[in-house]
Amino acid sequence: MYRISLDDEARALFDLTEEIAKKELIPRAAAAERDETFARDVFLTLGRAGLMSLPYPEEYGGGEQPAETYLQVFEQIGAAWASVGVGVSVHALSCFPLANYGTPEQKERWLPRMLSGELLGAYCLSEPHAGSDPAAMITRAVRDGDHYVIRGAKAWTTHGGHADFYTVMARTSDNGGKGISCFLVPADTPGLSASSPEQKMGLTGSTTATMNFDDVRIPADHLIGEEGQGLAIAFAALDSGRLGIAAVATGLGQAALDLSVEYAHSRETFGKPIIEHDGLAFLLADMDVAVASSRALYLAAARLKDVGRPFTHEASVAKLLATDNAMKVAIDAVQVLGGAGYTRDFPAERYMREAKVMQIFEGTNQIQRLVIARNLRKRV
Repeated sequence: MYRISLDDEARALFDLTEEIAKKELIPRAAAAERDETFARDVFLTLGRAGLMSLPYPEEYGGGEQPAETYLQVFEQIGAAWASVGVGVSVHALSCFPLANYGTPEQKERWLPRMLSGELLGAYCLSEPHAGSDPAAMITRAVRDGDHYVIRGAKAWTTHGGHADFYTVMARTSDNGGKGISCFLVPADTPGLSASSPEQKMGLTGSTTATMNFDDVRIPADHLIGEEGQGLAIAFAALDSGRLGIAAVATGLGQAALDLSVEYAHSRETFGKPIIEHDGLAFLLADMDVAVASSRALYLAAARLKDVGRPFTHEASVAKLLATDNAMKVAIDAVQVLGGAGYTRDFPAERYMREAKVMQIFEGTNQIQRLVIARNLRKRV
C-alpha cells in the first residue's frame, strides 16, 4: 500500500499501524463480522498506541498530525477492518466539537480521556425523519435552571449503546437551523438508552442503534459552543468526517484490489493464471485506477485543510468519488473471484456489503452532489 510520508514521525505511524493491523485487526475481522461482535477492546488498543487522537492537540494527549498523515492511517485501518476504520473516523468526528469549540475548562476535563481511547465517542445528528435534513430535527433541549433536559431520539448512531459519551445536536429554539445546539452527554446519564441494534447487511462488527433521550438531564456546562451554534458545528465536523470516510473507503477498495490481484495470480484457466488474460487484466487495471484516484482526491482535500483553506467542496468530492469507487471495486472483486467471490470463504462478498453503506452515511452521495452543485453556483 503506497504511503506519502511527510517525515520520520509519519513513517513511524504508518509502520505502527501496519503492525497493529496485521496482529490485532486482520486476524479478528472475519469472525467478528460473522458473529456481529463489537470489539471494544480494539479501540482501547488503538488509543493506547496513539491512533485514536492523531488530529488533535498534543497538550490534551493528541498526536497533532496533519490531515495528510492521519487520513492515511485511517485508510490503513479501513483496509484491515472496515468496521474499525469507520469507528475510528466516527470517534474523531465525535471529538471534533469539543476540541474546536469547547472552553479550555471543558477540554481539560474531557478531552484527554477521549483522545486516549479510554472513552469511546458517538455522534448523534440524524433522526428517523431528519437524516439528510438535520435542520428539521425535533429532539429538543430545554433549559431548566443550571441544567438542560433533552427529549427525543437520534437514529443511526454508530457505537450506539457501546459509546462512553455522545456528541448530541438538539433544538434549543424554533429558529430553524439557527435553533440547534451541541451537547456532550455521558453514556451513564439517566434517561439515555439504546434501542435494539439495527440488523445491517454490512459493517456488522460495528453496532448501530437509535439512542433515546427520555428527559435526559445534563448540567448547562455540557453545552459545547453557544446556543444556536450547533448546526454550524455539525457541518464543520462533517467536512472533516467526510474526509475520514473517504480514506476508509479507499482502504476498503485497496483491500478488495489486493485480494483480486492475489487471486488472479493463483487461479489458472486455459493453462495460465487468469491475470494473463487481457479481459481480466484490464478489469484489474480499472480497479487500480479507481483506488489511486480516490486516494489522490482525499489527499488533495487534506492538503487544503492542512494549510487552513476552505475544503468543504473538496471533502464532498472526495467522499463521493471514494465511496462510489469502493462500491465499484468491491463488486468487481466478486466478479474476479467468480463463484468463489460469492461465498464467505473469501472476504470479497463482505467488502461488497461493507462498501454500500459508505455511499449513504456522513451525507448520502446525493447530498454530496447537492453540496458540490451549491459551491459551483457560487463561482458565477
